[in-house]
Amino acid sequence: MTLKIIDGKKIAGIIKKEASKELENLYNQYKIKPNITTIKIGNDSSSDLYLRLRDNACKEIGITSNHLEFPDDVTEKEIINSINKLNSDNKVHGILIQFPIPNHISANKLFKSIQPNKDVEGFNPHNLGKTLIGDESIIPCTPLAVLKILEYEKEKIEGKDIVIINHSNIVGKPLAILLLNRNATTSICHVFTKNLKNYTSKADILITATGIPNMLTKDFVKKGSFIIDVGISKTKNGITGDVDFKSVKDKINSITPVPGGVGPITVACAIKNMLKTYRYCLESNNF
Repeated sequence: MTLKIIDGKKIAGIIKKEASKELENLYNQYKIKPNITTIKIGNDSSSDLYLRLRDNACKEIGITSNHLEFPDDVTEKEIINSINKLNSDNKVHGILIQFPIPNHISANKLFKSIQPNKDVEGFNPHNLGKTLIGDESIIPCTPLAVLKILEYEKEKIEGKDIVIINHSNIVGKPLAILLLNRNATTSICHVFTKNLKNYTSKADILITATGIPNMLTKDFVKKGSFIIDVGISKTKNGITGDVDFKSVKDKINSITPVPGGVGPITVACAIKNMLKTYRYCLESNNF
């Protein structure tokens, strides 16, 4: 069996090229440049890196990317007031919340505050609800990245046994809905799951996002399976994912590397969503 290591940068490049063409068409129609604002709270080195990567991608495509930065002790009310101002600003075509955020601020309240047609990350209950019923207007960026990987690798989803190790509102839950929309048999595992190996060892497609380095060894995976490793951790040996690559490499069919796998594609999917909110704002009556 020849292992295929998925080239995330290549897939991201394809998505960004498509986005660039789409933006050119929209700009020719409306003569307005897309303007996106990210709200960042506190200082976190990993989020700073992701933000720089996203800003670079915006610049590459032709999207104006602005930041509103706040200290760790900012109040929830101040952030929501800022979101409301961005909602009412016709020159702003998309809003993002950069994670992590302080514990005293409710992520759900912030998501609810973002106007649905400016919700780049797709976490507003309106957009999540539409996804639940199969109307996938704006899909959260990381789950969208997973779908793009499966799409570009021509991996069949319908009828497959798929296991997700993550039950967060950001990754696991929306991803499970998207896979169910495509007729997969989907199981969600998490920290309270008993006998995790019993689930993962039967998965045709295994998607993991635990943040526990090298947690999954060959005993956890099915022979010939397709693995998407969303997890990312800093260790003394560098950046690594949830999957112990050396252990599983001779048993599986395909895998996304860490780094260089899901990360670049997630950034590209954020760009794709920015163009959606840009278009929805310009065609607000059609959203």
